Parts: sequence; C-alpha cells; structure tokens
Amino acid sequence: MSLATHYLGLSLKNPVVASAAPVNAQLDHLRRLEDAGAAAVVLPSLFQEQIEAEAALHDHLTNSAAYNSPEASDYFPPTAAGPYGVGPDAYLDLISSARAALSIPVIASLNGSSEAGWIEYAKLMQQAGADALELNMYFVPVDIALTGQSVEDRYVDIVSAARKATTIPLAVKLSPYLSSLGNLAQRLHKSGANGLVLFNRLLQPDIDPVTLRLVEGVHLSTRAEMPLPLFWIALLAGRTGASLAASTGVENADDVVKYLLAGADVVMTTSAVLRHGAGHVTGLIRDLETWMEARQFASVSDLRGLMSWKRSSHKERYGRPSYIKMLETGVVG
Repeated sequence: MSLATHYLGLSLKNPVVASAAPVNAQLDHLRRLEDAGAAAVVLPSLFQEQIEAEAALHDHLTNSAAYNSPEASDYFPPTAAGPYGVGPDAYLDLISSARAALSIPVIASLNGSSEAGWIEYAKLMQQAGADALELNMYFVPVDIALTGQSVEDRYVDIVSAARKATTIPLAVKLSPYLSSLGNLAQRLHKSGANGLVLFNRLLQPDIDPVTLRLVEGVHLSTRAEMPLPLFWIALLAGRTGASLAASTGVENADDVVKYLLAGADVVMTTSAVLRHGAGHVTGLIRDLETWMEARQFASVSDLRGLMSWKRSSHKERYGRPSYIKMLETGVVG
C-alpha cells in the first residue's frame, strides 16, 4: 500500500502535514512531529508587521529615515519578536536549524495583507533553506469602499511579487470570504502559486454583553468547520492546476479520508496536534492505512478526488438543485 502523494511539486511519504502552529517554532517539537510520521511541517508565520517594524527601527536608529510604521509598533516590541517570540533574524535561523535537523520538507510561512518590501524577505527564507513558502493571506476588508475585485487583485499582486522574489514552491493560504473563489484560484495559479491552502480562519471578536467590551480569543478548530473547505476542495480539485491542501477541523482519520476523497493532495492539522500532542499524527496515518486496506485501495492516488465535482456523476448536488431538494424534502443536518 502506498500513502505517497505530491504537494507543490514536493514528493511526500503520506498526505498528513503539520500546519503552522506556535509550537512549530520549537525544534524538539518539529522532531517529534517527524518521528510521529508527519510528511512535512509548516513553521509558524513571520508577519509583515514584524519585518516592517524591524526595518523602520533600523532606519530610525541609523537616522536614514523617520520612523514610518507606527501601526506596526502597536503590535510588536522594538525587537519585532512577534507573537511567537521569533523575530525576522531568528526566523531565518529557525529555518536553517529545522532544515538541518529534519529529513522531511520544511515550509516557511509569511503572513501579510499588502504588496510591499516585506515580500523580499521570501528570498531570504529560500536562502535559509526553506523547501517551500506558504503565503498566509490574512486580510479583513474593514474598508467598505473596497470592492471584491480590488481585494482579489491585491492577493494576485502579492503572489506575483513573491514569485518574482523566489524560485521555491509557493502555496497561498486563503480565507473563504471572497467573491469568486474559483476564478481567484485560477488567477493565483497563473500568477505563480503552486498550491492553495483552504482555509484560513478569520478570528472574529465576540461581544461581552455585561462589560460591553470586545472579547478576543483563539479557539481551536473543530470538525463542525469542515464542510466549507470540504465543499470548495471538491469544487476546485482537478480544475485549477494547483495543489490543494485541506486545513481546518481534522480530528481523526475519517476527516483525512473525506478531504482526500474531495480531492486534497495533503491534509493539514494543527488543532488536533495541540489537543493530543505530536503523537496523534501516528494514529491518523495508521487509521488511514486501515481504512484503505479494508476497502482495497492500493494508493492514496486511487481515492483522491473520487467525490470531487469534476469526477461526480451528480454535479447538481454541489449546486442550487441540491439546495432546493433539501428544502422540499425537509432534510436538515
């Protein structure tokens, strides 16, 4: 039985990838993930604001320019260490150390929302030894004057800039809240993206009705969030030319199987690892093998995309006819 797959042009021993998480900044944790069977690891993100804050601080200290990034200073200390305690220089060291310590691919992550000089940092990540780069497009269009077209153009511009700066494989992590995801997927691929990660979650604040304050917090994803990325992976599989990575809600091997059947090339998990530890990856892979053996699948490629829109004989189930039928029959989930 072969669990081998390809993602971004990289050959992987299985489809289970450890996605970006704060603990992935620790070399010992990365080793545990490899020992558990993870086929690749994504390092935690380096943020646009960190890079711009460090550059602005350098300009200020050398009197070459006025401090021009007050917004960044609101989020990061003068060292631009960021939320994981890893600043731009230390991040390059992390890439180099991880690359030397691991035999599996190491994917660096850049998190930003606009095209600017920070993209040039992608070149340094490549030079540090990253096998691939994941662009995490975390952008909230709070300006209601922005059109959907302008938001999607912004994403394409960022990818184009990153592609010019690097030659390593490039993945783009998107949120689902875009006006025409399929068309954008095609544009991103044509602009140089080798793959898409579906999806990034927007971390919306809650409201405390007692204190009348916004309450912020990060909640680990659950299986209840799977249907949306599952739906879009099934719609995009085999239709864009880009590799597809599933992200969100993976808890057990059944979830891995669902994403593969929809058409994902790899399945990423963070929340399950944070809940159960790096060893949870071993169980995901073992149970995937058991599932495949019981149904006589000889390889991951045999089952990938079997339930995708492209290969479905009931394409209407992904569109409006299915919606109407469910309302008529009273079927609710």
